[in-house]
Amino acid sequence: MLQRKLGPFTISAIGLGCMNMSAGYGPRPLEEYSGRLLNQALDQGCTFFDTAAMYGMGHNETLIGTHLASRRAEYVLASKCGIFKNAEGKTETNGRPEVLQKTCEDSLRRLNTDMIDLYYLHRPDPGVPIEESVGALSRMVEQGKVRVLGLSEVSDNNLRRAHATHPIAALQSEYSLWSRTPERKALNSCAELGITFVPFSPLGRQFLTGKSSDVRSLGENDCRCTIARPRFEPKNFAENSKLLIPFAAIARQHNCSMAQLALAWLLAQGDFIIPVPGTKHIEYMSENLAASEIELDQGTITELGALINEQSVSGDRYEARLMRSSDAERD
Repeated sequence: MLQRKLGPFTISAIGLGCMNMSAGYGPRPLEEYSGRLLNQALDQGCTFFDTAAMYGMGHNETLIGTHLASRRAEYVLASKCGIFKNAEGKTETNGRPEVLQKTCEDSLRRLNTDMIDLYYLHRPDPGVPIEESVGALSRMVEQGKVRVLGLSEVSDNNLRRAHATHPIAALQSEYSLWSRTPERKALNSCAELGITFVPFSPLGRQFLTGKSSDVRSLGENDCRCTIARPRFEPKNFAENSKLLIPFAAIARQHNCSMAQLALAWLLAQGDFIIPVPGTKHIEYMSENLAASEIELDQGTITELGALINEQSVSGDRYEARLMRSSDAERD
């Protein structure tokens, strides 16, 4: 497995996004199966596991704490705070220091560990200055509960303000062939500041794998249907699927799957990039991790970038209301 640096850590160049095992993409798999998936990922060289307090509202952290606690020294653990259910049971973004502190302590208990290696602010709270939220996280570092800090889906301005408050080790945002927002400013800023960039949804929420041939087959509890994502509306999805025909041909030329090709393209964008594809299937996990062995020539990298991008894709990644509210989209 190819290795890359994240702050003080040397980890696998491809991590495992764990959310799918608890929420977002239809029914949860049996816990025993998810436990096997987590351990097999570690056995196959994956040493970076990404979770969050909000994934299954604690379920995902408990899953990791139950099935990987005995192997805690073998991997780097990332979790997130700043989005969870309030006292009324509604999901909210809350970056107030006292809320972040409690979330961290609850996460440590669920994760069955005394320290979180990388702790992200999951989303900036528009009602709380980023310096205040990051200041609270920095106190968790001082308390020995967190090793290094990260941010998720923030604008370049908030990234720089946060980094001036306390060193930021990683920035996580959506990035793939069909979601290019980080190319506006985030990637250059991370390279400049020595921050690792961690793409989530690097496979376009399964679209780039070619495994979802008909969007109408997605379940009613699937986030691609329950959250307004114009690219997954039937008309746009059918139009976007035409791009997969030449994409699949390029994958065949390189003797790899479409998922592996999409991940190899991401890895080629810089050695400070560590994608975390999510899955709840053992076979897909193995397929994704093997992408680190693929090296693409510059001609193929350019060809892929020209084939699938935000200009060639039909529909935005979110509906207009959510796009306007996204801090990352302000760059």
